[in-house]
Amino acid sequence: MKVYRFKPLSVCDTNSFVVTDSMGSCVLIDAPDDAEYILEQLGTLGLTLDKILLTHGHFDHIGAVADLVEKTECEVYIHPNDLQKLKEGDAMLGRFFGASGFKPVHNALTFEDGSVITEGDLEFTVLHTPGHTSGSCCFMIEDALFTGDTLFRRSIGRTDMPDGDYAAMKRSLEKLYYLDGSYTVYPGHMDNTTLEEERHYNPYLSHLGDF
Repeated sequence: MKVYRFKPLSVCDTNSFVVTDSMGSCVLIDAPDDAEYILEQLGTLGLTLDKILLTHGHFDHIGAVADLVEKTECEVYIHPNDLQKLKEGDAMLGRFFGASGFKPVHNALTFEDGSVITEGDLEFTVLHTPGHTSGSCCFMIEDALFTGDTLFRRSIGRTDMPDGDYAAMKRSLEKLYYLDGSYTVYPGHMDNTTLEEERHYNPYLSHLGDF
């Protein structure tokens, strides 16, 4: 398995990641913006997009989804609690941030906590981690953990926007804290980190070790 990180996209500098296996299976984690750039990078890597897994439905994570589906016929997956965000500008917070021009996506597939999504030799386990949104999720594969806007390096995602819930976020962070082992954390914003580092140094997680 290989993980490629694309440059931050959208007005929010949002990360997206490509995960691929030795046979060329290709899964994109979040699609912030600029489908042409994403397709150009995939072409450089010799990859064809098979699936998009969305950590949640805010505009800065889904901006390129409709165009990528149109050009590649890839499948799109999202938690059902965030499904409506793929269809409405208000729900995806595009208008909230003054962004426009996003196309709705009507044919997305859904998953639940504990679902396993496969593509070739790739096998992603879904962790439902509400808080930033009610449908926020993380994806776990081998020693990689894609956390979207749930967990950042030394920080966490906002919970003060529509559909946010700080109490739910605290429960989700506990869920991540108590995962067995450590993982490389690939967040929706800012730099990569490790779960072990965040257990020790992230102020929203480090206190959990006291119990």
